Amino acid sequence: MPRAGTTGRRTLAVGVIGPGRVGGALLEQLRSAQPRLARDHALELKLCGVVASKRMWLDCDDAELNGRHAGAQIWRPNDLDAFAAHVRGNDDRHALLIDCSASEAVAAHYPHWLAAGLHVVTPNKLAGSGPLERWQAIRAACASGARFRYEATVCAGLPVVQTLRDLLDTGDELLVIEGMFSGTLAWLCNRHDGSQPFSVLLREAHALGYTEPDPREDLSGLDVARKLVILAREAGRPLSLEQVAVESLVPPALATLPVDEFMQRLHELDAPMAAKLAEAQTCGGVLRHVASLDRHGRASVRLEVLPASHPFAHTRLTDNVVQFRTRRYCDNPLLVQGPGAGPEVTAAGVFADLLRIAESLEPRA
Repeated sequence: MPRAGTTGRRTLAVGVIGPGRVGGALLEQLRSAQPRLARDHALELKLCGVVASKRMWLDCDDAELNGRHAGAQIWRPNDLDAFAAHVRGNDDRHALLIDCSASEAVAAHYPHWLAAGLHVVTPNKLAGSGPLERWQAIRAACASGARFRYEATVCAGLPVVQTLRDLLDTGDELLVIEGMFSGTLAWLCNRHDGSQPFSVLLREAHALGYTEPDPREDLSGLDVARKLVILAREAGRPLSLEQVAVESLVPPALATLPVDEFMQRLHELDAPMAAKLAEAQTCGGVLRHVASLDRHGRASVRLEVLPASHPFAHTRLTDNVVQFRTRRYCDNPLLVQGPGAGPEVTAAGVFADLLRIAESLEPRA
């Protein structure tokens, strides 16, 4: 972005939906960066409102919202349409909504918001991996000139979507995607060496906050499948979640139990996971949880035995890693690897998307 003095000043009105762990980290990052962005990039970020699950705060009610967003005292009942209209304003300003919720209801608003000229940035995977018709409506709505960015839906702050986009935009051809998209499952696979039962490691991961409150959300592979669908669609392949062959690590007998009862029966995971580990060790390989999309469009998510020479065999604990095999990067695939989870890293990915949109804005009086 040009430095101050080379172009006119830009103002971007921002509304944040979902001030939870990621949204809260993002709000702090936005607040801290405002002076630097104004000084170095002639960009003013104007926080116009924050929406929680049942209430919303607007700057018209609280003039200090930009400075104390976490402690606003005046609130209204939640109304997404009214919130979007307030952020958009009636003065032809640039406006952007950030959805840090995990809400299907919020994602359903994206086509309408984009068609109305509001930019949308999100780490919410439900839009990019949900019904194909809605995804196509989102894409069509961007004809208004509004931009939709979702880098943090795949591997938090890692530049995975942007890397794929750059490859395709420069004329490369995607052949295969392989990845370890779950920091939780990466940690479990790295630690599962036979010295402890798998259930002990899972309890440790749960206590450390690496898993979801219900660890089956990680073990099912569904979240990983969503990330694979997002990348497939970015590559122009009309993949739906139902078309991904997902191998869950949760035995059918445990799949529908209440969470407390499931946690009491974690030991039932030990025998099948020990058998998989023995299979890997017998052939000198390692166990890794891998998502893949082949050149024929076949998609799968499963626990695989990989040779010890495979790049995925050398990941660090909770690392995410994505491997792109393309026409250019065929014999030596392109890898993107690093921390793929955590509120600070995810918020930074969202913030980076915001800044990429801001770079394209024309100054407005």
